[in-house]
Order: sequence, then structure tokens, then C-alpha cells
Amino acid sequence: MHGPDPLTDDTTALPRGPLLGFAAGSVGMGVWVTVPGLLLLYFLTDVLAVTPWLAGLALLLPKVADVLLHPWVGHRCDVAQTRRGDRRRLLLLGCALPAGFAALFAVPAGWTGGPAAAWVAVVFVAANLLFATYQVPYLATPADLRIGYHERTRLMAFRMVALTVGILASGLLAPLLTGGDDATRGGYRRMGLLLAVGMFAALLIGVTGITRLRRVAAAPPVAPGGGRRALVATLRDPQFRRLVTAYLAMSTSTHLVLAAAPYYAEYELGRPQLTTVLVAAFVAPALLVTPGWSAVARRIGKQRALLAAQAAFAVGSLVLAVGAAAGLPVLVTAVVVLGVAFAGMQLLPFAMLPDVIRAGAGAAGTYTGVWTATEALGGALGPWAYSLCLAGGGFVASTAGQTVLQSDSALAAVRYGFGLLPAVLMLGALLRQRRYTLDRVARVGGPPAHPGSL
Repeated sequence: MHGPDPLTDDTTALPRGPLLGFAAGSVGMGVWVTVPGLLLLYFLTDVLAVTPWLAGLALLLPKVADVLLHPWVGHRCDVAQTRRGDRRRLLLLGCALPAGFAALFAVPAGWTGGPAAAWVAVVFVAANLLFATYQVPYLATPADLRIGYHERTRLMAFRMVALTVGILASGLLAPLLTGGDDATRGGYRRMGLLLAVGMFAALLIGVTGITRLRRVAAAPPVAPGGGRRALVATLRDPQFRRLVTAYLAMSTSTHLVLAAAPYYAEYELGRPQLTTVLVAAFVAPALLVTPGWSAVARRIGKQRALLAAQAAFAVGSLVLAVGAAAGLPVLVTAVVVLGVAFAGMQLLPFAMLPDVIRAGAGAAGTYTGVWTATEALGGALGPWAYSLCLAGGGFVASTAGQTVLQSDSALAAVRYGFGLLPAVLMLGALLRQRRYTLDRVARVGGPPAHPGSL
């Protein structure tokens, strides 16, 4: 650790106005992380006549590109911070993301099959790059501010509530704007344009909020520059490795649950319309419990609170593995438990990341670039892991309107993939998280105990 104590000494309280402005940026980001995952695959296969394997490939390759692009964006972010003293230019460039979002659903007239898949894949890569130019400097903000341990949690709690609003609002509006059950190509184009307008406004407000926060509590950068040296320093940081690898398991688990919900609703519960109930039960609790997680973290520390969230997620997942025999009320309650835990797992790691950055030897943008690359990787691994589980059980794919009688092993794969597999992944996250020791020094000062190695 360098400096007097970059983790605990400052007691600056951020004003509510700039906090709300900062959080508004997450409403726009919530649209991006929700709508493509919710609708893009269906748009390709059932509107643009793209074969499923090609549609899946068109969506997977951009995620692979993210893993390479995000650390590079982090480097550019640190260069901007060193040269200009802020990351505003990258943030403003990221405000072009809504154009990429609208273009995803504006495939040229007459394009179907392979050409349509190519359009979506290329636009998705470009739009993901724009998202990174906003997300990376945005998430580096807490480390750029002269604030202490608890204020970082408060800042990210505002962000978490706004992100949940963006996820819920866009998840509800997007299917309606496309035309619902009668969705058309024109309906998808209209949806893309309308949500892009709201996204653009939210992202701009976020930039304004960050600018105001910097005026109140800007801190000098922890480390200058970026590039390979900063990347090596980041990857050598044992506290960061523990946190980011645990977060990879968490991200994989939560994305797996979202991808598996429609299968569980249809094949285990026998009611496809319950997908909406399951997704709402998983996401909505964050609006209510995020302040509670913030209070728990203030009382017992972020590390202990995160371990509790991980344990609750694992237990809830095991209940879901029981399946329909447990009864619908029990299963929905278990998903709510997952949602409560999910809120903690979204707030607390993001509040711990700036603690690691301020105590580490790398640069904020580089740390954040690696972090967001990990998040993108988890977003790709979750659905992929569930698809492997289905394939192992002999699940038979079908087209719209076609009824297939699934084998007992396929139905077991649906159930255990939704319940048992996330529990195993979360147990791995918990065991990895237990090795993180920075939280005790972040709260009270002093050297971390047994820093160890990877």
C-alpha cells in the first residue's frame, strides 16, 4: 500500500445530486445489458430466418472479442487520465452506444439468413466496444474520487438501484414495443430507436454526474499511465486475482440462471408464461434490498456480507434442484432468495473493486478493463455451460410450434442445470472469496493478513 492510507482516511460525503446523476448512467447501461440478451437470439432465428447454430455463433464471437477489447480500453482510459486528468472523452465516445443499439435491430431490408447474421455480429462487436468506452471509465470513477471505504459502497448502491431500474424497465418495454406476439421486423426497428433515445439521455446525465463528483472529490491517480506494465501489475495483485476470479464464478452463475429460466418454466413447471415471474423474482428484489446490503456491509464489512450473499445463492439454488415436487410457492421463494443474493453480489464486488485499486500498484482503468472483460466472459460462459448441460442430458431442439417429448435425462438436465450447477459454481466463488483479505485493512487500516499468492 502506498500513501498515508488511501482506503480509510478520507471521510468526504458525496452530495445526493451528483450521486443521482452518476447513477443515471447505469439506467442506460441496464438497457444494453438486458435487451440484446433477451431478444436478439429470437430476433435472429424467428424474424430473420437465421439457423440457430449460426445465430448462436453471431452472438458468441462478440463476447469473445470483449475479453480482448476491454483491457485495451482500460489502457486508453489510463492514458487519458494521465494526460488530461479525467476520462471524459472516452465517456462521451461511449455515449454513441445508442446508435449501435438501434443499428442492431435495423438490419437492411431483405437481408435474412447468413447476411443478417453477419450484420448483427459486426454491429454487436462495434457496439460492445462503444459500451466498453463508457463502462470502463464509469466504473473507474469510485477509485478516482477522494472518498473512503463506506462512501464507495454508498456510491455503488445508488448505481445498483439505477441499474435495476434500467433492467426492469427495458425488459418490460422492449417486447411490447416490438409488437408482442405479433412482433415484426419494423417493430424491432421501432423498439431499437425508441429505447436508444432514452439510453442516450441517461448516458449523458451520467457523464454530467461524474463531472460534478470530480469537482467535489477528485483524487490524484493511484498510478500513472497504463499499458503492459500496468496490466502486469494488475494481474500480479493477489487481492485483485481473488476478487476477480470469484466474480467470474458469480457472473457465470447468474447469467446461467437467466438463460435457464425459460427452460425451467416450460419443461419443469409446465408453464412457459412463468418465465416472466421467475425473471422478475430474480431481478426485482434489488430495488428493495440494495440499501439493506449497504447497511449490512457498513456493520460487518463488505467481505463478510458478500460471503453471506454467496452462501444464500447456493442454498436457494439447491432448493430449485428439487424441482416441481417442492411446489411453486417454494420455488418462487427460492428464486427471490437468489434475487436478494444477486443484489448483494452486484453491489459488494463493485464496491470492493475501488478498494483494491486504491491499495494496489496498477492503474484504475487497467483494473476496470480486466474486471469488465471478466464480466463479459461470465456472460458468455453461463449460457454456454447450461447448453452443455442440456446436450449432456440429450435435450432435443425444436422449431416454433413443434412439440418434442423430452427424455427423462433431458428433463433432469433442465432441472439440475438450473439448480445444482449454479450451486456448485457459487460454492467455488465462496471458497475463492474467503482468500480475499484486503477488507479488514480497508475497514480499520494496517497490513492485510497472510496476503499469500494465487
